[in-house]
Amino acid sequence: MALASLARRKGYLLSRSFSNQTSEVLRYSLSLTSFSRGFASSGSDDNDVVVIGGGPGGYVAAIKAAQLGLKTTCIEKRGTLGGTCLNVGCIPSKALLHSSHMYHEAKHAFANHGVKFSSVEVDLPAMMGQKDKAVSNLTRGIEGLFKKNKVNYVKGYGKFVSPSEVSVDTIDGANTIVKGKNIIIATGSDVKSLPGITIDEERIVSSTGALALKEIPKKLVVIGAGYIGLEMGSVWGRLGSEVTVVEFASEIVPSMDGEVRKQFQRTLEKQGMKFKLKTKVVGVDTSSGGVKLTLEPAAGGDQTTLEADVVLVSAGRTPFTAGLGLDKIGVETDKGGRILVNERFATNVPGVYAIGDVIPGPMLAHKAEEDGVACVEFIAGKVGHVDYDKVPGVVYTHPEVASVGKTEEQVKTLGVEYRVGKFPLLANSRAKAIDDAEGIVKILAEKETDKILGVHIMAPNAGELIHEAAIALQYDASSEDIARVCHAHPTMSEALKEAAMATYDKPIHI
Repeated sequence: MALASLARRKGYLLSRSFSNQTSEVLRYSLSLTSFSRGFASSGSDDNDVVVIGGGPGGYVAAIKAAQLGLKTTCIEKRGTLGGTCLNVGCIPSKALLHSSHMYHEAKHAFANHGVKFSSVEVDLPAMMGQKDKAVSNLTRGIEGLFKKNKVNYVKGYGKFVSPSEVSVDTIDGANTIVKGKNIIIATGSDVKSLPGITIDEERIVSSTGALALKEIPKKLVVIGAGYIGLEMGSVWGRLGSEVTVVEFASEIVPSMDGEVRKQFQRTLEKQGMKFKLKTKVVGVDTSSGGVKLTLEPAAGGDQTTLEADVVLVSAGRTPFTAGLGLDKIGVETDKGGRILVNERFATNVPGVYAIGDVIPGPMLAHKAEEDGVACVEFIAGKVGHVDYDKVPGVVYTHPEVASVGKTEEQVKTLGVEYRVGKFPLLANSRAKAIDDAEGIVKILAEKETDKILGVHIMAPNAGELIHEAAIALQYDASSEDIARVCHAHPTMSEALKEAAMATYDKPIHI
């Protein structure tokens, strides 16, 4: 281990218990409200914590609160736990990504490995059934965790009556009032709509509809080149759709490191995905049975048309706070509808908190989970902590693209002198052995100290590989620290080691 990194780590460990969240996205002034664990109201002590929303942030917050000895109730309108992520997001999409990848490999790659058969076909109902089974098993599993941890579960739509009372219209048609000293808003996000485009979940679909198509479209147009659009485009592209992605910006996935982004786009194009960048949709016609889109350059110009059987609208997500009664109790939001909170996730209303997609920050399930744990720890009188600069992000295509920390563009903007180390998967023995060597590992480190600033991986299972880098960033490790850790051979993890060697010195295998 590098001595400089060891010194930094000792300092980190000494100061960690006193750390606070310095991320700009949550630095809403503590002067708005003093920290309060209660609210004076009749019967408000029925629950220590009430959570509105049973998604990744909400159900995790509820379980953690119960584990800390707080009497807890979770309210969820869907009737099944897990929120968008588990029901119509992360989990079903990953099920279809895996199933479609298996089909694509069987059709296009198995023969290279000596596995031959006369034909292969898609059984779409069976594929959808496997997806639905995974979702059902996991939602029931969360209900089991609620019972195990003694979390009270109320199925219905909750809205504020007062800062300590939530009126719930239950899914069986009744109404009940749930009271609590502390109420956490964890209602997540919804699909962002586009002007002039009506989503019917049949021909024009959101990500929800794209997970439940009854047949494989011949032509699929995806509006939006972000994580969700590229993942769902990959699913249907592998199954046989001709996929065209229309993006207003000049690049796909704008949050991604520029160099990795360009290589990623080339890979998707080789897989058959087409891109129309710097392009906007100005008209939609569904009168002919299909969908005809009218397009024009983002900067203005001549219009063109593009026909499709199905159009996926994937232009981002927006905080879901409709009907919660936030205005009734005076909870402050920003122009984007996000709830403003301080470093303890407290709103300007004493006793009311918010986490996950409804507050500023990355709209990611794992970020919401961390919010939930930290928020409840603050409520319980402990110290919570989430560092939004070290939240990993993953695009679950094939290859996957994962990152944590700063991009090269962000480092340049900060004016920090840095070094870059890169290692291609083409030089990794495991990737070559399994004939899956498309990708790269890229590390950015501060020039003077060798402290790692960001790591970007495009590789099979990049979403798994990224966590070694996430730990390194969390403990202020240097690239030399990673390089001097013995990595098993042959593994794709060795590509990270080699990239680290390239950052502070020289790699061995290239």
